[in-house]
Amino acid sequence: MSEQLLDEKTEEPDTEKEAYTLSQRDVSAILYAVEIDDREKLVELMEPLHAADIADLLEQISGFERMRLIRLYDREFDGEILSELDESIRNEVVSLLTPSVLQDAVRELDSDDVVDIIEDLEDAQQESILGALEDSDRAAVEQALTYPEYSAGRLMQREVVMAPEHWTVGEAIDFLRATPEEDLPDQFYHIIMVDPRLHPVGNITLGKLMRSKRATPLKDLLESTFQVIPAMRDEGDVAYAFNQYHLISAPVVDDEGRLIGVITIDDAMAVLDEEHEEDILRLAGVGDGSLSDRVIETTKQRLPWLAVNLVTAIAASLVIAQFEVALAQIVALAVLMPIVASMGGNAGTQSLTVAVRSLATRDLTGSNVWRVIRREVLVGLINGLIFAVVMGIVGLIWFGSPALGYVIASAMVINMVVAGLAGTGIPIILERIGIDPALASGAFVTTVTDVVGFFAFLGLAALVLL
Repeated sequence: MSEQLLDEKTEEPDTEKEAYTLSQRDVSAILYAVEIDDREKLVELMEPLHAADIADLLEQISGFERMRLIRLYDREFDGEILSELDESIRNEVVSLLTPSVLQDAVRELDSDDVVDIIEDLEDAQQESILGALEDSDRAAVEQALTYPEYSAGRLMQREVVMAPEHWTVGEAIDFLRATPEEDLPDQFYHIIMVDPRLHPVGNITLGKLMRSKRATPLKDLLESTFQVIPAMRDEGDVAYAFNQYHLISAPVVDDEGRLIGVITIDDAMAVLDEEHEEDILRLAGVGDGSLSDRVIETTKQRLPWLAVNLVTAIAASLVIAQFEVALAQIVALAVLMPIVASMGGNAGTQSLTVAVRSLATRDLTGSNVWRVIRREVLVGLINGLIFAVVMGIVGLIWFGSPALGYVIASAMVINMVVAGLAGTGIPIILERIGIDPALASGAFVTTVTDVVGFFAFLGLAALVLL
């Protein structure tokens, strides 16, 4: 990497800052600045980047490069970067920052972001950050930490804009103008109307507030869609409510129904994204792994499910072993056998993916479960019949045996029907007994389709061909 690359970078105008995106060329230039210990150049290169892009950069580079970059960039570190970092390396980054820089970084964050950052830190690190906060902010964070992890109480921010029922638009606007900037949330979408006991009774959007005359009572501007979130509600249920009812923000209340915080759409959607990502990773049997995990951690996460897969493969092999005589006499069975199991496995995975996603979004419920199961079974039957005809013809042409074509066609239909039933039924059963269907369904469905596919094909072959 040459100095020319760095010089070209600095010639870009500041007007591009808002639309700036991180490219591989940028990463190379930044790492070169780190390599030559050029702090001034590093700051110049990092300045146009959004906090999310800097977080991506820190996640992409090696641990050694991350350590050198943070130590060189230290004094410029923004708290928003911490809130954007993946949890797997956030603690490492926090440990690399000097106490003074870390304290300055978190002072600018909303309470929900501070909670998200410190909840997994060591006690000494938590105390260092809490000690840097104003008394009111520290009390808010400490109270949030008393709520269970993954609850609305942890997700909410304590900075709330509220107004009494008797206020007018003019009084609300005057209040907002008179309130110091540091006492207001960085971003808010509603004013929450409360009764004298601080029970939330409705939301007023800022758009309606600004369009209305000063004498208009706030109660005339209340939104028709209004949801109150108990502090103990699971954050997954909160994200579902935001998605289902198209919420922008929602007040959080304690056991007495009093307003204690607010959850905004960005936090709710972050939870929804995390749950979607978690479902995808668990369907693949890799748990909560990420690209920044160490080799040992990744091995430990994947080993259990590979072991389960080994057990299921042995189970399928035991079925095959029961038909050694048929396989020895008819070599074509060994050639065609994997096709039946593979088709059933793919069909089962398709049904499984739809079922797990529908359970997560609550579209699959007790009222429509049998209709969904019937649909998947019928889809499996129709697809099975179509491919049965194809494989029957293949068996006839390839091996010159009509009986063999009949056997593989029949086995194909049986396994595709069973795949549709297992792919839908197994996640539902696991969900009913309290086991995460995204985590455990894949192994069971694969076992069922393999065992049924081999047994149907080899069993029919033993009856018809021998």
